[in-house]
Amino acid sequence: MEACASLCGVGSSRGCQCRQKPQGPPETAAAKGKRCPQKRQRPAETAAAEGKPAPAGPPPHCSLQDLPVEMLVEICASLPGTDLASLAQVCTKFHHILHIDSIWRRRCRKEFGVCENLQNLETVGVSYREVYAKLLHPCRHILGLWQRDTEGYKTLLYVAVDGLGITGWMYVPCLNTHVDGPMQFKPAFRIRLTERKSAAVECVEGRHRRPHSRHLQIQKDRLTSQCKKTDHRRDSPIQLWEEFGPVLMWNDALRYDCLTYRRLYLPPSHPDDLIRPGLFQGKYDRFGLSIVMLSFHGKYARVTKISGYHDDILEIHLMRRIQLRDGEIFRDFNELSRVVQEMEEQVLREQQQQQEDGTEESEGHGWQGPAQPSVGESGAAAAEEQRVPFVLPVDVRSRDHDYPRTCRMCFYGVDTVSLWRYPGVVILFDENHLGFIDLEDKSFLLFGRVQNTFQNVQAPSPQAFLEMLQNIHPPPR
Repeated sequence: MEACASLCGVGSSRGCQCRQKPQGPPETAAAKGKRCPQKRQRPAETAAAEGKPAPAGPPPHCSLQDLPVEMLVEICASLPGTDLASLAQVCTKFHHILHIDSIWRRRCRKEFGVCENLQNLETVGVSYREVYAKLLHPCRHILGLWQRDTEGYKTLLYVAVDGLGITGWMYVPCLNTHVDGPMQFKPAFRIRLTERKSAAVECVEGRHRRPHSRHLQIQKDRLTSQCKKTDHRRDSPIQLWEEFGPVLMWNDALRYDCLTYRRLYLPPSHPDDLIRPGLFQGKYDRFGLSIVMLSFHGKYARVTKISGYHDDILEIHLMRRIQLRDGEIFRDFNELSRVVQEMEEQVLREQQQQQEDGTEESEGHGWQGPAQPSVGESGAAAAEEQRVPFVLPVDVRSRDHDYPRTCRMCFYGVDTVSLWRYPGVVILFDENHLGFIDLEDKSFLLFGRVQNTFQNVQAPSPQAFLEMLQNIHPPPR
């Protein structure tokens, strides 16, 4: 106050025209005779005073939208197509980016194997985004292998992506094809996009094979096909002559407007399996090749017939191996029959004892257990085993005379047809061939591995595969 008065020439601060500077807390405290509290230092100032590096501050704000468009396109193209629809609703920028066709082109190729070019799309007048959203994604559950659910002649249907559409291929057994030949298929229907509309189903079966409308419906593991035409093939097999030789064609005699198929899964494999499981084909009867499925279930293996007449199930007892003795046992039919008969009697006694004791394994059938490695020998050990000569026993007839002349091992097996039981010998020739000698009927059946490749045929779990087997055929008794 005194300094202010001397500068202004006024003896009293009351008449001072100078605006006084407000006193801060330290000055106020000093004027009142109190101790001034020390000023709180910032962490950076404290670190500088102590000679330490200043701590890092909070990271700058960063958003996914700040990335370049090229990088966002690469990220979106790596995501599943089912997630892109939700991503498009996040913001306007993502909505516009997800209209870039290269993203959907990669999803169509990675998820469904589409390998078309942009010129074909321009010809059809659709984009990859429309192909994915209106065709591939809605029809994804139809893709795979199906078995016709009927009491008559069973056939197979394979539905796969074909170019910019989806084609259903019907299996056509050929009479003069060897078991090593490829499976023959004929187109049954097509699903295509035209003029930016939803997917339409065209039936290409029938006497004149003129495309007409067809309706498909899938519920869980069942596929229903409906068609109004009446000029399709008949239900009983009829031998015709096609470009690849005699084939068997069939149709529904009464109504063709409702066919039902059940989904088929390929069996899971394990490195210790004696051979790789999968599809094989053999000549069961005069109606051409039939397709079977080989699967391993611990102590047992099962050959399930999935096409043709009758419901055959060949059960292989992997724990009951027949000693080959350098192949001499095949030359003595009586000795081979005696060995198999002894094993048959032993199996029946054990099953009867298990039923009486209430300890029957998996209700009497080991193949019903979960898939697991084959017991006794691993696949690698079986492959290195020395081969022995193989010849058909005397008086044993065969529809295939071009069979392997060496084999690796033999097992006791039982072929079950309805309520009939036929014990015999299962011969493991190599990775792609196996055979069965029916000792009662004195016949030999050769199986060759199917060389065709199929997509979308893997079972989601081992339990799902076992449920599928039980739905195809009831357990053998």
